[in-house]
Amino acid sequence: MKSIIVPVDFSEQSEKALKVAATIAKKHDSELLVLHMLELSPAIMSESGYVSQEQVVHLIKIGEKRFNDFLDKPYLKGIKIIPIIKHYKVFNEVSEVAEKHEADLIVMGSHGTDGLQEIFIGSNTERVVRTSEVPVLVIKGDIKKFKPERFVFACDFKDENIPALVKAINLAKAFESKLHLVYINTPGDEFLSTEDIYNRVSKFLNLAKLGLEVEIYNDYTVEKGVLNYSESIAADLIGIPTHGRKGLSHFFMGSIGENIANHSNTAVVTFKI
Repeated sequence: MKSIIVPVDFSEQSEKALKVAATIAKKHDSELLVLHMLELSPAIMSESGYVSQEQVVHLIKIGEKRFNDFLDKPYLKGIKIIPIIKHYKVFNEVSEVAEKHEADLIVMGSHGTDGLQEIFIGSNTERVVRTSEVPVLVIKGDIKKFKPERFVFACDFKDENIPALVKAINLAKAFESKLHLVYINTPGDEFLSTEDIYNRVSKFLNLAKLGLEVEIYNDYTVEKGVLNYSESIAADLIGIPTHGRKGLSHFFMGSIGENIANHSNTAVVTFKI
């Protein structure tokens, strides 16, 4: 794992993400690209949206001072830190930084289980999750030592999910986690017989050329199924696929994928299809 991006806003939540990223970086000798998005207040902008160069320079200097203070942490000693200050559209900037530095992972903080509140103003965390080509690890709460032993990956085992599963397998190897694959079977239109599920899973694994076991878990909704199954095996990490700008994968119709991230007390990692 060469490089890891950590967007920060100097909040307690972003520091929790930074701690986890530091743990991963130390283990893999990775560099940390700590990214702060400069919020430009409407009060300092003209009607045209123009901000003078002097004002931007002043804000950057303030940001640099806060950056230096924020990064002066014992747990960051010995890690190569690359501080980056950007402004304007957070989700575009994060993707650009990830592409430029060939980042392997983005680690972001969440404000808890009441919703995936943004660590930036607006809805940028969700947009980063949806648009990022690299996996996004959303940290829930204060994790003293990030060492996910049990990693759940849930999907509908349709062909489009193969790239996401391959990324999940690689990440599980990097984290030295045991990967648990699960299909959530629900009543109603999405219900499949056991035989139908086995046929779909078998076709999927054959196409992916993978010899893995898949659990079938029955529940009333996909969200409840993923969360309840993860709790039943004491999972440390939950992986879900996303469709990027088109919304979460068909398996997680509507806002189910966001709800899993929102309501899970466990860290969640997303993989773009």
